[in-house]
Parts: sequence; structure tokens; C-alpha cells
Amino acid sequence: MSDPTRILYVDDESDIRLIVQMALKLDPNFDVRTAESGDAALNLLTTDGWRPDLAMIDVMMPGMSGPELLGILRADAHTASIPVVFVTARARPEDVDEYLAAGAFGVITKPFDPLKLAPQVRDILSD
Repeated sequence: MSDPTRILYVDDESDIRLIVQMALKLDPNFDVRTAESGDAALNLLTTDGWRPDLAMIDVMMPGMSGPELLGILRADAHTASIPVVFVTARARPEDVDEYLAAGAFGVITKPFDPLKLAPQVRDILSD
């Protein structure tokens, strides 16, 4: 049996965090942790020693936005290589181009189908 794929989901909305966590856990090989803000995500990454194989980050959050968090992750040698996928309702083609240019690995559009989220993430990871 292979090691589980570690996923960090960052979103300020608790109901969305719960839905994403439940949806991703439909895949028994996903180990999912959540954070309610960019600061909480950074705290988890710096104090726990846990490293995700993928970070899924909401774009629009109070305090620190998803793109700001991505910039901080990319600037730190310990987190620079973590693939980041933005999960957002702001997914116009020009927005997606901006996210990808900033270093995002991909974009998942809200609203998403919870039953299709785990396979969608698995597809992103296999690219």
C-alpha cells in the first residue's frame, strides 16, 4: 500500500472546508487537513512539520488572499515546491492566466461537484 497523498485545503468558509474535506476523503488515499486562513496554513506548515503533496487554496480570503499565500509559499525554500491549486469562483480566462503565471499548478472552479472533486484532484496530481 502506498503512502497517502497529503492535501492542505485553505478556505475562510467553514462549510466549504467541511464539504471539501468530506469530498476528498471519498478517496481513501487522501490525507486531508484544512486551515481557515493563510496565516493558519503557514502556522501548520512551519510548526507541525507536515508537508502536503498539494495545497488547494481559496483565492478570496480576508487578511491574506490566496495569491498572497502562494507568493509566500514560493519565497520559502521549504514550501516553494508544493504544488498549489486555486479553488475559486473567480475563474475568467484572464484570472486563470494570472494564477498560472503566478505559479499556480491549476484552478478548480467553484461551485464544484463534491462527488467529482476527488477524481478531479487525482487527475491534476497525475498531470
